[in-house]
Amino acid sequence: VKFQSCDENKKIHFGSSEPEDFRVGEDGVVYAERSFQLSAEPTEFIVSAQDKETQEEWQMRVKLTPEPAFAGASEKDQKKIEDIVFPWQQYKHSSPLKRQKRDWVIPPINLPENSRGPFPQELVRIRSDRDKSLSLRYSVTGPGADQPPTGIFIINPISGQLSVTKPLDREQIASFHLRAHAVDVNGNQVENPIDIVINVIDMNDNRPEFLHQVWNGTVPEGSKPGTYVMTVTAIDADDPNAQNGMLRYRILSQAPSSPSPNMFTINNETGDIITVAAGLDREKVQQYTLIIQATDMEGNPTYGLSNTATAVITVTDVNDNPPEFTAMTFYGEVPENRVDVIVANLTVTDKDQPHTPAWNAMYRMTGGDPTGRFTILTDPNSNDGLVTVVKPIDFETNRMFVLTVAAENQVPLAKGIQHPPQSTATVSITVIDVNESPYFVPNPKLVRQEEGLLAGNMLTTFTAQDPDRYMQQTSLRYSKLSDPANWLKIDPVNGQITTTAVLDRESIYVQNNMYNATFLASDNGIPPMSGTGTLQIYLLDINDNAPQVNPKEATTCETLQPNAINITAVDPDIDPNAGPFAFELPDTPASIKRNWTIVRISGDHAQLSLRIRFLEAGIYDVPIVITDSGNPHASSTSVLKVKVCQCDINGDCTDVDRIVGAGLGTGAIIAILLCIIILLILVLMFVVWMKRRDKERQAKQLLIDPEDDVRDNILKYDEEGGGEEDQ
Repeated sequence: VKFQSCDENKKIHFGSSEPEDFRVGEDGVVYAERSFQLSAEPTEFIVSAQDKETQEEWQMRVKLTPEPAFAGASEKDQKKIEDIVFPWQQYKHSSPLKRQKRDWVIPPINLPENSRGPFPQELVRIRSDRDKSLSLRYSVTGPGADQPPTGIFIINPISGQLSVTKPLDREQIASFHLRAHAVDVNGNQVENPIDIVINVIDMNDNRPEFLHQVWNGTVPEGSKPGTYVMTVTAIDADDPNAQNGMLRYRILSQAPSSPSPNMFTINNETGDIITVAAGLDREKVQQYTLIIQATDMEGNPTYGLSNTATAVITVTDVNDNPPEFTAMTFYGEVPENRVDVIVANLTVTDKDQPHTPAWNAMYRMTGGDPTGRFTILTDPNSNDGLVTVVKPIDFETNRMFVLTVAAENQVPLAKGIQHPPQSTATVSITVIDVNESPYFVPNPKLVRQEEGLLAGNMLTTFTAQDPDRYMQQTSLRYSKLSDPANWLKIDPVNGQITTTAVLDRESIYVQNNMYNATFLASDNGIPPMSGTGTLQIYLLDINDNAPQVNPKEATTCETLQPNAINITAVDPDIDPNAGPFAFELPDTPASIKRNWTIVRISGDHAQLSLRIRFLEAGIYDVPIVITDSGNPHASSTSVLKVKVCQCDINGDCTDVDRIVGAGLGTGAIIAILLCIIILLILVLMFVVWMKRRDKERQAKQLLIDPEDDVRDNILKYDEEGGGEEDQ
């Protein structure tokens, strides 16, 4: 039923005079409210349209007649096909006939989709008033006629009867726009084309379809009623502006039904799912499954088509459960002096989702450990607290620790939770006594002693202590571990150290006046333990070494000038038992002082020179007496081997003398000269041999005639035993 409203924005409400039998939708479509058999006689009722704002009302009588195929009506009882006449008008004047066009608006033809026929089904008849005087031909053009999809609408070219050839589908094409044409037998247009609009009336032939068959959503546990969860959406291919395409949603079922069978509701128009009841607890129900139904016809359960989908709602975790210790007191033990070992395992329970910040536990020490010897780490897999020793513990000092600990989550508890945010417990840790190593006191031990202490003298006592005061053990035993010079021995019982050799500060094993020896102290515990101690002997110097001359050999010229030799005094002792030194020549033999003189130029250095103008070349042993500054003084006579040689104008020894000075004997010099002579002879022989070879080669070339071919000199002998004949 169509009502033409001048104001399209007006809201019209439709009503029926027979509401029990017929209902009129908002789009004007009439629906049967019950099943009944139509007779051949038409059924009449009144449809009213009321303006909701002005309350103005219009009425129309509707006559409902069955289709002939269902009512069994005769041809004459069928409804009359409407004629559509081409708009033209004749006016008779003195002049020939004229035609004046009129602006007619042909109302659309409404054709239900999915019609059962029979086909072709007549719709309207198109004709021209001029068909009485002319023989006309009718045609129709446009999509559905001569354009794709072709052949849906056909027209009888003689009668102008327009028919549909098959059922229509509004979801494919909602309306057809055709043009009707009238021409004479010669093809001349006798009428202007008219537009025909055929609207396909929607039928409820499509079920709603959800965009997804399974919808997933989440909601935090403990959410208040009215909390938005998710939105489900379905679409209907039918006309969305008619009831056929107007969907309504509802929840068919909820699983599980705890704590309430109606934990959620859905907005029947938008598909928004919200909570309607309190009590969402992930620890009790982690997931809800809802069956959602979408029904068209505005949710009419009788006439509407429906479909279902599944909404899976996961309850997400919030921190509504603090960690709780499984015991009030935990126990552990640790051997003394051990570090980085786990001594106790603290277990907690937390009902929140594992491995989330609401489940992860953090432990802290609240008392019983003022020196910070323990720490608590969290096992990421089990969430246990691992009490670990980070500083060594001495059994003789602390035999037991009583710790108080607390556990809480990484994130605070959710608002409104009545539980305390943390849990507390006590940890009792027992320290186990173990056999500890003895230790020397002090370590290292420093002893100052003058060098030269003879063997068999007691040097010092070096003893150790056993920290195990509560273990039944015998006394410690001592032994020597390291003594580089083998100067010492230790009594195994009392730790008394005596010398076995003379202590010498100048020994190679003494560094910076210090000699180090290492000793071992062992107990008889189980297992036996030992400790080491270092004895440092600082040796004080005594004047036990006389100075010596350096270098031991020197070279000078035969003449007086220049002939000074620089010498240095060397003493292994240190101040004040070393320099400054005194240098002098002995009185005997008398030739020493007659030929030589010595002068000190500094505390450690002196110069030796000739006293006479000339001394024959040769090697001379010059004794020199050197005395140090110690108390008492120590002196020695050192022999300086002086080589006197002939010198050039620069004061350097000549070559032969230099060779002698280099330490080559007479035999070595003769051998070198012989090698040089032999080498010269070999070179001379090689030159002579090369010259003789060149002469022989030249002689052979003179004997051969260059024009004579050597092949001509080959003789052939055919006689047995024959020989060469002269030619």
